Amino acid sequence: MKKFILSITFVLMGFCALHAQQINRFNPDTIKSVVIDSNIVNIKSHKLNVQDFIDAVVADTSFYKAFHNMKGYDFIAENRIYTFDKKNKVNGKIYRKLHHGDVNGKHTIETLAKRDSGNLYKSNGKYQLYTVEMFDYIFQNAYNSDFSSIEDLPGGGKNETYKDKLKTLIFRPGTKVTGIPFISSKTEIFGKDMREFYLYQFARGTYLDSIPVYRFKVIRKPSTSDGDVMINEMTTIFDTRTFQILGRYIDMKYSNMFFDFNVQMNIELNNYNGTLLPAKISYQGNWNVPFHKEERAAFLILHKEYKKE
Repeated sequence: MKKFILSITFVLMGFCALHAQQINRFNPDTIKSVVIDSNIVNIKSHKLNVQDFIDAVVADTSFYKAFHNMKGYDFIAENRIYTFDKKNKVNGKIYRKLHHGDVNGKHTIETLAKRDSGNLYKSNGKYQLYTVEMFDYIFQNAYNSDFSSIEDLPGGGKNETYKDKLKTLIFRPGTKVTGIPFISSKTEIFGKDMREFYLYQFARGTYLDSIPVYRFKVIRKPSTSDGDVMINEMTTIFDTRTFQILGRYIDMKYSNMFFDFNVQMNIELNNYNGTLLPAKISYQGNWNVPFHKEERAAFLILHKEYKKE
């Protein structure tokens, strides 16, 4: 049960300042690769409405499949992970430059560069922080088990494993995920019981200097009490030409007697010859559960030089 709660808390990606103070780490602000042209968009003139954006967010599977698509490509990944003490001073660093490739039909990972410092590992060689282990599992496929054969996005059903629940929260935000104590209902931000707590904002802009995009923000109302919501903001970037999702920013925070977490996370994709693939993942925050050491960390993951295998 303890491990389950730790896993779910990670799912909620807990990491920024637990005490309302902003921690300057990688600062994964809302899709920094987007330059906003106009904060005033009449979506009706584009023959769109709020429900169109909501439906696209809830129904989308391409964002998840972009990570699955990595299996068919040769690419370079640069991973930087920092861990922090209670005074938010760096006490651990991990750097990896990895070459993902294929040998005789089998996915391979070659370490091109590796630098570790600080208090990172237990005596058995595992990470000190469970957060780092789970992040490694979900995004870096360190155990060659996550995106290797799963084509369909987890749906939030009651029989899901805790790792599937994690993936559902990350890749299908806004849908209800059962089995998470005290906050399952708060993940369904587009549901009839949660809509009253949120405002919707639209803007137009340019992503990666050339791609025209819509920015759809879901933001908690200023009048909302802390315990009413878990997701403070979710921003989604859509390609105006295809309505494909190219980026997502999530800000989540919740506190009760069982756990505290506060997370900021940014994921950006790019289109490589018609295929969406991950380009950047940044993350920061802190989380704390009873009888377990508080965990504070920040990540920056860059994928580049994709080549079809």
